[in-house]
Amino acid sequence: MRCFTLHAFAMAQVKNADPNYKVIAENRRARFDYAIEEDLECGIILEGSEVKSMRQGGSNIAESYAAVEDGELWLVNSYVAPYDQAKTFRHEERRRRKLLVSRKQMAHLWNETQRKGMTLVPLVLYFNHRGMAKIKIGIAKGKKNHDKRETSAKRDWNRQKARLLKDHG
Repeated sequence: MRCFTLHAFAMAQVKNADPNYKVIAENRRARFDYAIEEDLECGIILEGSEVKSMRQGGSNIAESYAAVEDGELWLVNSYVAPYDQAKTFRHEERRRRKLLVSRKQMAHLWNETQRKGMTLVPLVLYFNHRGMAKIKIGIAKGKKNHDKRETSAKRDWNRQKARLLKDHG
């Protein structure tokens, strides 16, 4: 057991030390507003000035969502700040961006959204270890207000429990 935890710790250090891996934008409200059933990593089609802007950290996915339309997956209403050095080939800040998934994954996403009434919520936008822009999409069901209160109460109780164990342990 000890060997495994040391190995997991070493792997986490390697992942953090990787110069290419970088979280660009995170949707923190997604886990509060939605019950995430599963998540999926997707590629994203970007223009050159968008990638440069993302490397500088100028993007936001908080009010965006993903949608399956005509057999394609789209990221709608995501914001990528304009890149100042791009004079002639500028990008639109809130354009629809195509997401890349396999046909099998596309069929699964279509089934979840159309038949079961689930929502596709962007969770994290990041550069992976190879330096490619990726986005993690969550297949989610919207929470009601009482579910949000229950989640908040559970989180508070876990914090209090950890504090008590730390003081008495």
